Amino acid sequence: MTIEGYDLLVEEFKFLLEIEKPKTAEEKLIAAAQGDRSENADYHAAKEKLRFIDKRLFYLNSMIQKSQIIDPSSFVHSKVGFGSSVKLLNIQTDEEETYVICGTLESEPEYGLITIHSPLARAMVGKQISDEFIIKLPNEKKEYEIVEIYYKNIFSLKKNIRTKEDFSFH
Repeated sequence: MTIEGYDLLVEEFKFLLEIEKPKTAEEKLIAAAQGDRSENADYHAAKEKLRFIDKRLFYLNSMIQKSQIIDPSSFVHSKVGFGSSVKLLNIQTDEEETYVICGTLESEPEYGLITIHSPLARAMVGKQISDEFIIKLPNEKKEYEIVEIYYKNIFSLKKNIRTKEDFSFH
């Protein structure tokens, strides 16, 4: 993943750990002080919210520990690799398509940001301009030619960047 993707994971982890979890724990204590917990909706809601926060913290911690940070701006991009923007010519339709190869957590396939593990990305990696390749899909084969390879910052192309408002559980 890119440094921006890593920083976003760390930011969410810190927000949940330092702000959201203590706030929710306080809400649970206040609700518990109101009396009978068996019928206390606020208590059960806070308890459930803490469970969701803990699950997300566990997931984020795992992703942070396993992540491999790569700076694609330092690559030459004469061959397709991580962080490459690739303009393809669909040989059957004569239409151009552009894709950016990124990490799993950074991908937005609907906007052309595809994970390095996708079949299309795997077929392109290591190829150069003018190389042709075929990708086999369940019902068809597609044939492409690589027209252009260049670098553009992945996060400048993303449409769905999470913010602190997205980090909290409602």
